[in-house]
Order: sequence, then C-alpha cells, then structure tokens
Amino acid sequence: MRSRFAVRFLPMGLLACAGACLQAQAAGISDDVVRIGVLSDMSGLYADTAGRGSVESARMAIQDFGGTVLGKKIELVFADHQNKADVGATQARAWFDREGVDLIMDLNNSSVAVAINNLARERNKLVMNTGGASDILTNEHCAPTAIHYTYDSYALANSAVRGVIAQGKKEWFIIGVDYAFGKAMTANLNEFVKEAGGRIVGSTYHPLNASDFSSFLLQAQTSKAPVIALANATSDTVNTIKAANEFGITKTQTVMPTIMFINDIHALGLKQGQGMVFATGFYWDRTPESRQWAKRFFEKMKKMPSMVHAGGYSAVTQYLKAVQAAGTDDGLAVAKQLKSMPINDFFSHNGRVREDGRMVHDMYLVEVKKPEESKYPWDYYKVVNTVPGDKAFKPIEKSTCKYLKPT
Repeated sequence: MRSRFAVRFLPMGLLACAGACLQAQAAGISDDVVRIGVLSDMSGLYADTAGRGSVESARMAIQDFGGTVLGKKIELVFADHQNKADVGATQARAWFDREGVDLIMDLNNSSVAVAINNLARERNKLVMNTGGASDILTNEHCAPTAIHYTYDSYALANSAVRGVIAQGKKEWFIIGVDYAFGKAMTANLNEFVKEAGGRIVGSTYHPLNASDFSSFLLQAQTSKAPVIALANATSDTVNTIKAANEFGITKTQTVMPTIMFINDIHALGLKQGQGMVFATGFYWDRTPESRQWAKRFFEKMKKMPSMVHAGGYSAVTQYLKAVQAAGTDDGLAVAKQLKSMPINDFFSHNGRVREDGRMVHDMYLVEVKKPEESKYPWDYYKVVNTVPGDKAFKPIEKSTCKYLKPT
C-alpha cells in the first residue's frame, strides 16, 4: 500500500516508467531470488554417484556464474529424497508452494522423478532431471517444464547392446532392480536385443539395495544365456558383478552392466571390472576441458565426478543462462528458452533440448582398462566409440509425450 500511494504523486513520465518497471519485475524474478533445489539420495546406495557431489557441482556452477542473475541472488538448497517417491514429492511440494524454489534438479531415482514431473506440470515449475535414468520421463510422464538432461535408459541400452550383439552373442538374460528404472531398462533391452536379431531368454527382479544376489544369478546361470544384462545401478550393480565373479559365472557368461559410474569402477576395482563395455554420458579424462573441471571437483570432493555430477554442473549453468536470456524465472518461459539454445560446454558438444524435454548429446562407449593399462589414479576407461546424440537417444518420432505438437 505504501508504494502504491507514493507512485500516485509522481510526475506522469515517471509514473509511466514506474508502472513499466513494476510490470517487468512481476514478469521477471519471483520474490527477488532464484532458488535451485538439489533433491537427491544423500544417504543411500545412490549417494556416492550423486548426493553431496551433486550439491557441490551445483554450487560450483552458481559460483562460476557469478552468484547472481539479472541482478538477483542465486540460492541453493538441498534435501534427501531417501529413494522414496512420497518423501521426494512432499519435499518438492514444500519447495514449490512455500519456499519459492524455481528449479529442482538431480532426482537420481526414477520413481521420485516421475512424482516430481507431475508436480512440475501442475505448478508450472522447472525440473532438470540430471540423475534419473528411465526414459518414461520424456514419454508417458513428460511435462512441458521437465527436462531430462544427462542420460536415459534408452541411450544406455541402445549403445551397449549394439557392441555386444556385434560379438555374435544373441541370447540374453536380464537381472533388474524392481522399480521404475529396472522395468524401463528391461523394456529397452528387450527392444534393442530383438531388433538386432537376438532374444531374451528370461529375466528376474531383485529389491532395491539387495543384500544377496545368489538366487538371481543362479537363474541367470541356469539359463545358459551368453549375456547376463544388469538393469540395476551403483552398489546393486557392483555387488552383482562381485557375486558373479565369486561364483565363477564370468568365466562362461558375459556380465554386461547397462549403467556404470566411475565411482562404481573405483569400488569394484580394475581387476574385477576389466574388459567390461558400457555407455556413459561423461568421462572426466576425455578432453582438456573435462579434465580441468574434474580436477576442480576432485579438490573439493576427493573423488572424480560421475556423469550425474558433470551433468548437474552443466544443467545449472545452462538454466542460469536461460533465465538471463528470458528475463524471468517463470518455468514455461525458461523451458522454452532452453529449447531454443545450443548447449556447448565440457559436458556436451552441440547438445540441444527437444520439445519432449530430452536433452540430446553424444554418448560414449567405454571399455574398462586392465590394471596394467591404468597409468594414474582414476585412469579407468578407454573411449572406444562416440555415439552421436541423434543415434543414441530415442528419435522424437517415437516419443509418446502427449505435449508434442502434431507434425
């Protein structure tokens, strides 16, 4: 009320200017702060590949951007979703409705990510999924303000299956984790194996963060399939591979992870990991730019960044550029701006965000080095092939996102 009465006595020219300025502010930064929320697994099996590292990568991006955008402060908050969709949704609802969070990122659990996509759609808030894997996030669970950034189950399975099928191994058995990601990855594996002329002879699902993989591996061994594909992640993947080695399964069958992080190889060790081939969205030692950033991250976290950490830094940087270009932190406006911008940084070369929210960029097929091939700490991969983004990710013509405009 006080500011309204003050404006009443201004000269007409200044009055017009004041009105325009107030209108611009209303269309600009909500509550004079840009707030970014990192919603991640901070204490469970996915914490090492995201978690506190995701918070640090977001903080690095904010600091490198200068700490402000459009003259307004950038704030960072974070929380633990505990790998529970209801916990994640409750936190996101509080952030969106009461705490003025403009962007939620990370979401390294597909069930949590689906719930947050639904909230983002309802509240016109932006989500940049830099940690979840299921490709349903840009298909049946897409949203106009949701962007899937770092990788997805389609690209990971597509890139990996091609390499193994080329070796003539046509029969596959799948061990998957029993929630949204495992189901999506299994569906993707079925699609690509069949397209390549192979067949899935069986599959089984284990609980998230399982303690014993013997019964699941016994089923895979009994199937005599040349390939055992793992539709799980992080410590579940590491523990499956360790158990397969202990049981001697790896001597007669190929165990193929569909998603591996540099942290997983560090935990597994090159002796057990050597020779494994899989796809990744980022490798710290690939280019001078990626090495430079990774070494900065290492100084803070004492470990090399996963693709979630690198994708998170890139996503926050691109988000802030989009806010600056759009002149607002409005979710739809920023999403539209992101979809009009090329994305070029140490993480992505010639990346772009499609209308379905999928950020398309190159993926890399890597092979784990033998112990004697590693020359220095964290020197774990050989990049054997670059898969162009339009070949790695699902073509938009196959997308089932209902928000796509008819062509």
